[in-house]
Amino acid sequence: MNIIPSISPALHDKIQRRNHSNYVEIWTLLDAVCDPEIPVLSIWDIGILQDIEYVEGKYKIIITPTYSGCPAVDAIKEDIAKQLEDNKILNYEIKTRLSPAWTTDCMTLEGNNKLREYGIAPPVDVPNGCALHVTPTENVLCPHCRSRNTTIISEFGSTSCKALFKCNDCYEPFDFFKCI
Repeated sequence: MNIIPSISPALHDKIQRRNHSNYVEIWTLLDAVCDPEIPVLSIWDIGILQDIEYVEGKYKIIITPTYSGCPAVDAIKEDIAKQLEDNKILNYEIKTRLSPAWTTDCMTLEGNNKLREYGIAPPVDVPNGCALHVTPTENVLCPHCRSRNTTIISEFGSTSCKALFKCNDCYEPFDFFKCI
């Protein structure tokens, strides 16, 4: 049986805003800005980049951090500013929006695939999905060998948004990006 991936209503709306935006060149430029804690993910893939507006002669870049105390926010803002300024876009403002809050539903399908290829189990790889938003203790799909014979080692991995698992088949440890 094949699983047909679906996307959350929030991600669908965000994709529609991007696809129908008058500022495609800005979206494309910002695709080069990566999350400093998981550099294989762009700020679009992880779901931090929410919208781009043009108000009173300025591009307004709207981001939502993965959580309100995220230590990477300042670095992300600096990287956005550098990318815009390197491309001669000087009329901008970066706004942080905390509501609606970021969830793993904001991550793109490409982002989930990039995590898996990088060796991090994405939140979509739990047996029953992220509906309960509880970190599982076993059966997370191993990003190395694709086995579900896995168990949790620690509730916290290399960052607070990840848990540390081990695969009982290939014996490799791996991070699992928690359902938030």
